[in-house]
Formats: sequence, structure tokens, C-alpha cells
Amino acid sequence: MNIKVGFKIMTYQTSKLYLLLFTALIIFSCKNKTPVKIEAPKPNLLFIFADQYRQASLGFLNEDPVYTPNIDKLAKEGVFFSEAVANNPLCSPYRAMLMTGRYSLSTGVVENCNSQRTEFGNYLKKDEICISDVLVANGYSAGYVGKWHLDGPVPTPPGVKRVWDTWCPPDRRHGFSFWYAYGTHNRHNDPYYWTTDGGEEDKVYPKQWSAEHEANVVINYLENNDNQRKTDASFVLFWSINPPHTPFKQVPERYKKRYEGLDYKEVLNRPNVQFTDNHDLKRGDHGVEARLKEAKDYFASVNGVDDQIGRIIKTLKAKGLYENTIIVFSADHGEMLGSQGLMHKNVWFHEAYRIPLIIHYPKKVKPKTEDLLISVPDYMPTLLGLMELEDEIPDVVEGINYSNVFFNKEVKRPEKQLYFGGKSFASKGDARGFRTKEYTYAVVKGEHNEKFHYLYHDAEDPYQMTNIWGKNPELDQKMETELATLLTAMNDFW
Repeated sequence: MNIKVGFKIMTYQTSKLYLLLFTALIIFSCKNKTPVKIEAPKPNLLFIFADQYRQASLGFLNEDPVYTPNIDKLAKEGVFFSEAVANNPLCSPYRAMLMTGRYSLSTGVVENCNSQRTEFGNYLKKDEICISDVLVANGYSAGYVGKWHLDGPVPTPPGVKRVWDTWCPPDRRHGFSFWYAYGTHNRHNDPYYWTTDGGEEDKVYPKQWSAEHEANVVINYLENNDNQRKTDASFVLFWSINPPHTPFKQVPERYKKRYEGLDYKEVLNRPNVQFTDNHDLKRGDHGVEARLKEAKDYFASVNGVDDQIGRIIKTLKAKGLYENTIIVFSADHGEMLGSQGLMHKNVWFHEAYRIPLIIHYPKKVKPKTEDLLISVPDYMPTLLGLMELEDEIPDVVEGINYSNVFFNKEVKRPEKQLYFGGKSFASKGDARGFRTKEYTYAVVKGEHNEKFHYLYHDAEDPYQMTNIWGKNPELDQKMETELATLLTAMNDFW
């Protein structure tokens, strides 16, 4: 027999035999009612957080004059956590809590990372177990895009200009195998980045608005054009957007047009806005009068951020990734924008303290507004719980897994959210406090260790216009006692 003909006959007969065996297996399974188990793919996680984006700038809340249709839709289709706060409303402390599920005293990141705080251990430690480490250990591909701000630059002595930005070497990236990031800078229109395989001297300068450029990078990652992730693995991608952080005016003109012809005082519609500095608060001079003229640009940046998020959602849908991707939108802290006569963050007032938190996963989670008093260290264990990895939550995590709230199951609801004011390397301005559904209470240390108390009845005074400390001694004592109990439980003997 011809060898080629014989081979074809054998191949045909072998294929026929396999087909008969497969058919028999199906018949046997049907007769015995034994289902063939097919393992569902693990959900992807896309965690987006915009720097200095306050909760009031979510368009669907109808508070700030912003346009955020894409974020609004995420909230409509997902779970909006209406009471989310940034427990330590500052960039680096939030990021450390987010990554580790631990509070600021435990991570050591109590203030923003820079060269004059490195010697105090104010940076993310190499041996911390981050959410990315856990997910990578469970088969995920991990990527990070944008602002990192968790490394300590080489220390500089007092009096020498401090260094803020620094390269993050691969062995400190906590499992992120795709890297397109920087430490910290506020160059929205002229950003630079370090890449996955580049060294410390290999910066990339794209000459494009940072939020838009990073959206391009994220889209490329989702499309996997350059094999940035494993094709056979689910992914976790963190995207940290710097706008609407200062400088507000660094935003494309197309987003500014929405506010043309408006005076900055017209767009600042909160009744607690003061157009001059509030020197009564022991938090320093924040330059309110000059900076408020850029308020319109802050809102323009918010519009721009939403626009870029819309592009990402469109790509997820086009690539068939949308249904199996958990999308989170949040922020590291808010922005005062003249409320209480203050600018920026690191205070207990709603505008700085309350942040967006939307978790979108319609494949498994029904839409709702959730009033859980969730804290930043809770994010890591809650997301791992939602991803069915609750058994992988590290023992050192201090946050709570609240994933049962997504399915309307009972959880033990917290009564307080910690406020931690991170001036811990100099006693002046150091602060502690907490928030409940009814009150916000904070204590600030003065220059000579004296204490200044701030108490607001949020339920009756939502814009925190009146400090009621001293008006009800019994309530004052209750607040002091509860704060002492909370701090003692956290080994904070402040």
C-alpha cells in the first residue's frame, strides 16, 4: 500500500474512533445525569482612581456643575457607596491603605512620600502584601498606569530642597508586570513615565495631556497589542489619573469651553464657600483667594477625566471584556475648593474627606446605593471577597471584607470611620477624629500641644457651617471618650 494513502486511512479511522468515544461519553453523561463542569473565567479588575476628585463632583449627585455621563452610568448600573471617605485624605497614605488593606500607622505611610520623610519609613515597604501580590499569586496578570507615589526618594537633610519623585525598581512593584508610571509630578500637559523594561534614566515624554495619554496606554493594554498581559489569564489593572489635581489650569481647551462666560464665583455653588482664607482653622494658609479663580478649570478636568473613562468602557465592550470586568471608580481624596475658606485636602470636612466609590459588576451585582460606612482599608478584602478569593485575604489585613453587601446579605455594619491627619513628623497640625452617620469630630494639636476641637452635626448641618463644640458638654465628653476608645483599639496613643 502507498504510504501516504495508508496514513490517510489510518488518520481517518483514528478520527472516527475519537468521534465514537466522544459521542459515547456524552451519552453516558446524559444517562447518568453527570454534568460536565466548565470552570468560569475569573473576573478582571479595573481600578480607576482620580487624584483630588471629590464626591460632590459626581454629576448624578447634582452638586458641582460637572458633566460626567460615563461615571454616572457606572453608578446607575453598579453599586454607589454614598458614605465612602478617605480616612487619611492625602495621596500616599490613601494609596498605601488601598494596596495593603491596612491603616496608616500600620503601613508607616502617614504623609506624602518625599525625600525628607524617607528616613522615617514613610513609603510602601517591600515586604507588604498588596492586593496585586495576592491576585498575581492566583494567576492574574497585573498592570499599573499613572501616578504611584509610594516610594521614598533618597533622603535629603533639612534645609535642602526635598525630592518628591523617584523611580520604582521592578522588585518593588508588588507583582505589577506591566508598568507605565511615575512617582509623583503635576505635569498634566507634559508628563513623563517609566516603563516596564526601562531603567531609571529611561523616561518617556509623550507631550500629551496625561489623562488622555494614559487612556491610550490602558486601551493598548486591554487590546493586548504588545503582549502586555497573558492572553490566557484574567487581569488586574490599576489606573491612577492625576487630574483634577493641581495645577487645575493644565487641562485641554475643549473641556474649558463648557465654562466660558461664567465667573468662578458662579460655579462655586456650595453655601460653605468662603472667598477668603479661613485663619481660624489651625491648618495653615491655603491661598484661597488666588487659587479659586481656577475653580472652573477643576470642573473642566473632571469633565475630561470622565471623557477618557468613556473611551476605556467603549474598548472593554469592543473587546468582549466588559461583562467579566469589575470596574471601580474612586479617588484618593477630595478638594476643598474654598469651602470653609480652605483649599485642597488633608482635613475632615466633607469636600476633602468624602470620595467617590462606585463598584460596577452587573454580571453578578445588582445596582443600588449603599450607605455602608466603608473605609479605604476595607477595599482590598471586599474586592477579594467579590472575586471569590476571600480565603486569600492576608492575615495582616485590618480592613473588613464587606462583599456580602453586594448580595444583600447581612454584615456587621461599622459605626465610625477614622479620620487621620498626617502631620506626624511635626506635632503642629497633627489631627485625629472620626465620622458617624450623624456627626463629624476632629481634634487638632496646636504649636504647643494644645488641642482644638471641631464637632459638626452633619445630619442637621450637612455643609458643616457651625462648630458645635462646647455647646453640649455631655456630647463633647461622649465624643472624646469614643475617639480615645477608637484610637486605643488601633494602638494609636496619640
